[in-house]
Amino acid sequence: MRYRDRAHAGRELAAVLRKSCDKGELPDPIVLALPRGGAAVAAQIARELPAPLDVLVVRKIGAPYHEEFGVGALAGDGPPLFDLATLTRLGLDEESLAPVVERERQELRRRERRYREGRPPPELRGRTAIVVDDGLATGNTARAALRHVRLRNPARTVLAVPVGAPDSLDALAAEADLVVCPHRPVIFSSVGQWYDDFAQLTDADVLDALRGAGA
Repeated sequence: MRYRDRAHAGRELAAVLRKSCDKGELPDPIVLALPRGGAAVAAQIARELPAPLDVLVVRKIGAPYHEEFGVGALAGDGPPLFDLATLTRLGLDEESLAPVVERERQELRRRERRYREGRPPPELRGRTAIVVDDGLATGNTARAALRHVRLRNPARTVLAVPVGAPDSLDALAAEADLVVCPHRPVIFSSVGQWYDDFAQLTDADVLDALRGAGA
């Protein structure tokens, strides 16, 4: 399965979630997009269920010599969540990554201010929190997001992605009450390989998705 773009992926994922919603398995849902890429997917889901849409800003902590290679993630004001096995393999430690963590925390706060436009974080207590991204590779950012969400006492937590690495999805089964992923290719190298159009999104794209959903 390949997706034309994130909107197409969102509609396919929304159809799966809609079935669970109709069965009463997702009471009082709220959709939380991991921006930037997850916002375009989540907007389709929020429209289909229907459910409110908000953002959950999570920042990847990259290796100092290769920022795109994630060794951990950061959500909210909580401590960073590191992949300790990867740190050991690369000869890194938490202390050496402190400047990276601080830089990413500043960017996280900037994005929260930009995307929320003065709105407070949504109340999750007693609701079904559906965390949405455009795909899952290592699972570091999703794990940080789910643990942050659990601290806010939702009734259920759901991780929903259009495509993901099977091993990473299995590893996250204990972090959410439900993991929904229609496409789990055995050979997986990156999320972008499963999209015809995987262009980088901008802050303006995220804001358009939120405003379109009435956030």
